Amino acid sequence: MAQLMKTSNPALRDAFFRPQTGEFGAETMTVSGTVNKTGILAVCVVATAAFTWNRFLASPSPETVVPWIMIGGIGGLIVALITIFKKEWAAVTAPVYALLEGLVLGGISAMFELRFPGIAMQSVALTFGTLFALLLAYRSGLIRVTDNFRLGVVAATGGIAVFYLISFIVGFFGVHFNSIYGSGLIGIGFSVVVVIVAALNLVLDFDLIEAGARAGAPKYMEWYGAFALMVTLIWLYLEIINLLSKLRSRN
Repeated sequence: MAQLMKTSNPALRDAFFRPQTGEFGAETMTVSGTVNKTGILAVCVVATAAFTWNRFLASPSPETVVPWIMIGGIGGLIVALITIFKKEWAAVTAPVYALLEGLVLGGISAMFELRFPGIAMQSVALTFGTLFALLLAYRSGLIRVTDNFRLGVVAATGGIAVFYLISFIVGFFGVHFNSIYGSGLIGIGFSVVVVIVAALNLVLDFDLIEAGARAGAPKYMEWYGAFALMVTLIWLYLEIINLLSKLRSRN
């Protein structure tokens, strides 16, 4: 069971990195190649985020960007599922996913920014600060990815996903978890836990990408690994900006 659940990110199941007959060519996956492609995806996200960001600030009304957020959110989910099941298409689908998710991030960030000036840049800084700090800790051996570590992060992530799904469903019936989503101590505590779990998923991603490079996975897996990292980074950013908004609501 532990070997089948090495990461809670479905885009990084270790089975995807295993050699397959006839799949390998002269070039194979490298960590540096994955890093470079992650940078390309980040540029894609920023490009479309700037579009919805500027649209909202030019006309600060949710109606201005909600349609773009819906397009980005639904489209991003569809493309993400395609990428997971057709990983060899990642060189095309990963940039498309990043462009779609940028629409979501730009619109949401602009709405938060209007209410809490400076919150978007703070969230970006904390997201990438967390990324580099955990990468350093992982590479230095301060954080070791054991089976128990993997299972713990997977269980926590699964629990959060189930809670969000239940909240979404019961919300249609007028049931809302105000204490969890509010700016009280319970709400802040919940957000802190979710941010920590999202951050720990980055460590699992690092480990699986390195495993793919060691196993000699095909070159297109660099795009796939970059896509998987972007999925986690986007989740982490959204949780951080939500946490900061709760903290600043108390002031």
